[in-house]
Amino acid sequence: MFAEENGLHGDPRIKAISDAIRVVPHFPKQGIMFQDITTLLLDPKAFRYTVDIFVDRYRDKNISVVAGVEARGFIFGPAIALAIGAKFVPLRKPRKLPGEVISEAYVLEYGTDCLEMHVGAVQPGESVLIVDDLVATGGTLSAAIRLLERVGAEVVECACVIGLPLVKGNWRLNGVPLYVLVEPRLDDLECSL
Repeated sequence: MFAEENGLHGDPRIKAISDAIRVVPHFPKQGIMFQDITTLLLDPKAFRYTVDIFVDRYRDKNISVVAGVEARGFIFGPAIALAIGAKFVPLRKPRKLPGEVISEAYVLEYGTDCLEMHVGAVQPGESVLIVDDLVATGGTLSAAIRLLERVGAEVVECACVIGLPLVKGNWRLNGVPLYVLVEPRLDDLECSL
């Protein structure tokens, strides 16, 4: 669900977050409207709002692990983990982790990819929050859920800063709730077409 549908309607923090995200037309290829969070990171107030909203939501949910999806989940995940007293586990692309790993492959619109994590990083029964910057179709997050569930973890929720309109109304991935702060600004998208 979008944050505005869950008690944050009219919250000025949501507008500040949305306004801080730049839309880059036709990047990395023609037809893609890239949601650039680097401009959000340049705005300390909007960046803090982003982390604070997630922390407020997850502080009392007994989450023991925050799993961040490479690469932008690594930006938000550690800050959330520290604030709620959880450990941070990176979910990496293939061959980026030095130890023994467990892997989960998934299909993309243009091929396949894979997520990996260290064996033993997450224990059976641990409660996990998965964090990424953006959800488009849910394929990467679904792979992250499968990977964590294979080791016996309970995935409590997936949290993303941006949710593309494709996911609106689909607030569950593999049965796991999805929480999104903002949609892309449509005025930027329409002006760039």
